[in-house]
Amino acid sequence: MASTETRRMVLAAAAACEEKKGEDTRILELDPAESAFTDFFLITSSTNERQSQAIADEVELRLKREFGVYPNSVEGRKVGEWILLDYVDFVVHIFLRDRRTFYDIERLRKSARPVAVAELTEALKEKTLAARKKAPAKRTATKPAAKKAPARKTAAKKAAKKSVPSSRKSAK
Repeated sequence: MASTETRRMVLAAAAACEEKKGEDTRILELDPAESAFTDFFLITSSTNERQSQAIADEVELRLKREFGVYPNSVEGRKVGEWILLDYVDFVVHIFLRDRRTFYDIERLRKSARPVAVAELTEALKEKTLAARKKAPAKRTATKPAAKKAPARKTAAKKAAKKSVPSSRKSAK
């Protein structure tokens, strides 16, 4: 089962694809029994090689910035017809439209379950809520402790004020 962090990264990568105008972006959750090497495929299409490279750059940048992760390997960046970013727990495939049709990777993974971005987001919300219910409530500092500190300061100020006049008296 994919971790919450993996699901967040897949969503961030999908958002990066959409931001750079990736077309027909799909997330496939792979069957663990048939695919021991990764949990998700994220597949998107582009209209030209330069756009493919821009999408790959944005995915890498966003995942580096938000999660501090880099792809384990990158294939096809120079040519740009099919760029593969391997993040171990998920793999990003960026195809030119005609290459995507030719390879038809969705058909090759018949056991993979298509996952909508909204469904993945909802699953993350549910996991977060469940984790919050399990975690013990954090204790906060009580307000009386915060009030004692200023009271000590005023007592110190009063003592300083009393000592100032007595020192002036002795100076006279």
